[in-house]
Parts: sequence; structure tokens; C-alpha cells
Amino acid sequence: DWPTIPQLYVKGEFVGGSDIMMEMFEAGELQQMLDEKAVAKA
Repeated sequence: DWPTIPQLYVKGEFVGGSDIMMEMFEAGELQQMLDEKAVAKA
């Protein structure tokens, strides 16, 4: 498997490439993970 670009890192931890981000977003997991990591909303 080739890594997809762009890649997401949250507080220094690799989350995944754009394909993983899209899957997490569609499942509602991305916002949940950002909330758990206390990432400020823009």
C-alpha cells in the first residue's frame, strides 16, 4: 500500500492519508478524534 497525500498528523501522531481521513470524516470518527485530542476548532 502506498501512502496517500496529504497526510494528517494530530499532535505529532500520524492518523492517516487522505483516503483514511475521508473514511473517518464520513463515519463521524474524524471529529470525534479531534474532540478527544482537544484540537481547537477553526
